[in-house]
Amino acid sequence: QVQLVESGGGLVQAGGSLRLSCQASGRTFTFSTYTMGWFRQAPGREREFVAAIRWNGVSRYYADSVKGRFTISRDNPKNTLHLQMNSLKPEDTAVYYCAAVEHPYSRYVPPDGMYYWGKGTLVTVSS
Repeated sequence: QVQLVESGGGLVQAGGSLRLSCQASGRTFTFSTYTMGWFRQAPGREREFVAAIRWNGVSRYYADSVKGRFTISRDNPKNTLHLQMNSLKPEDTAVYYCAAVEHPYSRYVPPDGMYYWGKGTLVTVSS
């Protein structure tokens, strides 16, 4: 089984920054071979894609709403995924989820295809 544990959420003022982290683990889960992503769900809204990064770190994908403000990265030796969020806006307020695809080295076309999910971390941006 795969465990994804998010951290780094909190309360921040508009224009501020936060860095989310996701620690991945699993007996047969080799982090460096899995495409990973971040999604978010605001109150009363459906979960939406935020960003993804392929297993090799070369290809990165972003939702239009966060391009130029958010950066996804991965630290494969530490089995950790990050999301650096700058210039935060009140509309970024949501629970942020870490996700992984089901199979290693698999092709990925956002926003679909994630299989494993964390429990989320809350980000609140005040105006």
